Amino acid sequence: MTKQQTYPVLPLRDIVVFPHMVVPLFVGREKSIAALEKVMNGDKHILLITQKDPKIENPAISDLNDVGCVAKILQLLKLPDGTVRVLVEGQQRVHVDAFLDNPSWFEASASEIASLVKVGREEEVLIRSVLEKFEKYVKLNKKISEDVYSAVADIAEPDRLADVIAVHLNVKINQKQEILAETNPQKRLELLYGLLEGEISVLKVEKKIRGRVKRQIEKTQREYYLNEQMKAIKSELGGGAAEADELAELEKKIKKTKFTKEARKKA
Repeated sequence: MTKQQTYPVLPLRDIVVFPHMVVPLFVGREKSIAALEKVMNGDKHILLITQKDPKIENPAISDLNDVGCVAKILQLLKLPDGTVRVLVEGQQRVHVDAFLDNPSWFEASASEIASLVKVGREEEVLIRSVLEKFEKYVKLNKKISEDVYSAVADIAEPDRLADVIAVHLNVKINQKQEILAETNPQKRLELLYGLLEGEISVLKVEKKIRGRVKRQIEKTQREYYLNEQMKAIKSELGGGAAEADELAELEKKIKKTKFTKEARKKA
C-alpha cells in the first residue's frame, strides 16, 4: 500500500462502490453534504466507505469499515427537499490508516491498495475459471445484458476483473465489502468464484421453479379452454348428429388431458 492521502469521507448505507463503477447516490445527512461541499471546492475526490450496519442513522467512526473506495464526483445536483443527488465514479481502493478529528464532516488518512502488476500461472487459471462462471451467471440472470460479459471477458488484470464482476453480483453488502477489502488478488478471485457458484445454484433453482409454474399455468389454461368449449357446445346442442359428434370428440380430448379432480368434475 502506498500514497497516503487525506480525504473527506462519505459514509454509505446499503451499497459498496468499486473502482470503475459509476453510480448515483442520494445524500441527506448534514455531515455528508458538508463533505461533498468541501470536495466540490477542491479536486472533487471523496472517500466512500460503507457502514457496517446500514440501519444506523448517525454513524460514529467505529461504525465504518476500514477499506473504502476513492471516487471522483462527476455531477452534483441539489434537490428541492434539501438532499443532494451525486454521480460518482469509483477510482481506487484504499485502506484507512486513521480517522481524523473533524466536527464538520468525516475525514480520514488513507493509503492506496496496490494492484497486482505481474500475473502468474495460478492467477491466469483463476481468471479463466472466474470468467467461465460469470458467463454462466450472465446467461441465467436475465437482468444482466450479455454485452456485460463481452466487456468483462477482455479484462486481464485480476483486481480490475474482481471489481467489475463484483458490481453485478446480487449478494449481501458484507460479501461485497469482503471482496473490496481483500488485498490478495488470488484470494479475491477465489472469493468471487465461490460467490458466483452460489449465485448460479440459486438462479438454477429459480429457473426450475419458473418452468414448473409455467407448465402448471398452461395446463390450467388448457383445462379452462376445453371446459368452456364443452359448455358452449352443450348450450347449442339441439340433438343434431353434427353437434353430438363434436361433443364426443371434445369428450375424448378431455379424457386424454390430465385434469385435476376439480377440473374433471367441472368438465
